[in-house]
This record gives sequence, structure tokens and C-alpha cells, in this order.
Amino acid sequence: QVKLVESGGGLVHAGGSLSVSCAASGFTFSAWYMSWVRQAPGKGPEWVSTINSSGNTRYVDSVKGRFTISRDNAKNTVYLQMDSLKSEDTALYYCARLGSDYEYDYWGQGTQVTVSS
Repeated sequence: QVKLVESGGGLVHAGGSLSVSCAASGFTFSAWYMSWVRQAPGKGPEWVSTINSSGNTRYVDSVKGRFTISRDNAKNTVYLQMDSLKSEDTALYYCARLGSDYEYDYWGQGTQVTVSS
């Protein structure tokens, strides 16, 4: 069955860096678009970034130039490198698979990123 497992979250000071990973299994990873979505306390989910099967990337404006999404198809893993972190980046970060109908059809359990100011 499809499984997405995030790791790598933690506590970091503002201005610092953190990398989160999402290990995928149960499907042909290389063929699917993968995204990172975050949810801050008391707020709704916010799309952060997507990488397609060709490695093309897109970002929400608030993280452009600071975050980098990448994928390693040999390891069935998608990454999010986060630099110059701000307190407003504090959230639970989820990886999700973008289904064929352009809806997210599978989600990981999330990994917490906390940025202290």
C-alpha cells in the first residue's frame, strides 16, 4: 500500500536551516508529482512546493529563494531544504502525492518544524 513517512523536523532559530525528508513506498515514485504542504497552529493547510516527475519545481511566493524541493527517485524520497527560516515558517509539514485528478490522494503523518525568534 502507499506509504509516505516524513522525518527531519525540529527546532531551529530564526535564520537557520533545516531539511525534511519524505520516504515513499508502495507506488512508482518517479512517475508522480510530490508536494509539501504545511499547517501552522490555528490555520488551514498551505501549499508550499511541488516537484513534478521531470524535476520541475514550483513554490509559494513566501518561500521562494529560501526553500528548495528536490527528489531522489533511486531512494524514493522527496526533500525540502529550508534556509533563512522565519518564525512564520513554524508548522506541521506534510508531504503529499498529487493524484491523477490533481487532488492530493495520499499524505504522510507530518513532521513538526518550529522556528524560534
